[in-house]
Amino acid sequence: MLEDLRGKRALITGSSTGIGAAVAREFGRLGVAVAVHGHKNGAAAEAVAAEIRAAGGTAIVVLGDVSKAAEAARIVEEAVAGLGGLDILCNNAGAILDRVTNAAFDEAKYEAVYDLNVRSVLAVTQAAYPHLKAAGGGSIINTGSVAGRFGGFGGSAVYASAKAAVHSITRNAAREFAPDGIRVNVVAPGFIITPFHATTPQTVKDNAAAQIPMGRLGTAEDCVGAYVFLAAGSMSGYVTGQIIDVNGGQLMP
Repeated sequence: MLEDLRGKRALITGSSTGIGAAVAREFGRLGVAVAVHGHKNGAAAEAVAAEIRAAGGTAIVVLGDVSKAAEAARIVEEAVAGLGGLDILCNNAGAILDRVTNAAFDEAKYEAVYDLNVRSVLAVTQAAYPHLKAAGGGSIINTGSVAGRFGGFGGSAVYASAKAAVHSITRNAAREFAPDGIRVNVVAPGFIITPFHATTPQTVKDNAAAQIPMGRLGTAEDCVGAYVFLAAGSMSGYVTGQIIDVNGGQLMP
């Protein structure tokens, strides 16, 4: 059922490391031409693209800051020019940046978190929409978070609210773009061990694992199947506006 992915063209923001990189590698393996995106880690993006090419796939690299609308538009245009069009968009770029409690609210940090996690989704989607429509439809997959589902742990108030906004934007866009044959969905990862958690204390990781029914923290590879499912029209052609939770049972909505 995945043969319909072969020959498709995908832009995956934030795909130089972590979940995005794992998705890029798998898309490449399945015959999708991939635009690997990075910002400050261009070498890592080039490495992911090189892996895809070495395995017989097609990949290009696009660099820039998706939190700035003008750069987001440029990134999309470069990806479309390099791939010859666009069928799949994964708005995956995002980060907590810094832990900010409600009592210690900082406006500058708020703006940085919202620019990266929310503005980028709106800006990249806006730029990509005409190309997805011109392709006759496609799939937009936004990366949400379990934090956007339950509010997040201490210090993640701003990040959790930003991811909740991504969930809401997704539902709205799903209604708006359905007439154009564009499906819009969310993958909401739980506690996944990636560079995102590079500075997370081990005690926090251990406590989180103890609360997960499957008894372990997730990996980037654990998330890949959900993205593939949502990208492939043969598997999810009647699925839009949905949140696919990948969290080992940490949250069962």
